[in-house]
Amino acid sequence: MRKIRIIEHISLDGVIQAPGGPNEDGDYPYGGWAAPHADPAAGEAIVAGQGKTFDLLLGRRTYDIFSNFAESPE
Repeated sequence: MRKIRIIEHISLDGVIQAPGGPNEDGDYPYGGWAAPHADPAAGEAIVAGQGKTFDLLLGRRTYDIFSNFAESPE
């Protein structure tokens, strides 16, 4: 049986907001808050948390965002 792993972007004050851009979740003044603070250690932590290969369960809006990216070659 597969494990379900959840990775959520949440600020210290409890705000859950898409990290990519200001309009990613609608009109939110602080959207895109995480992107300027990204570093290699954060990327490594995400990879460690989700594993080398994984499946994604996406909602419609998140799918629309992800569908703009091509699959990366390994």
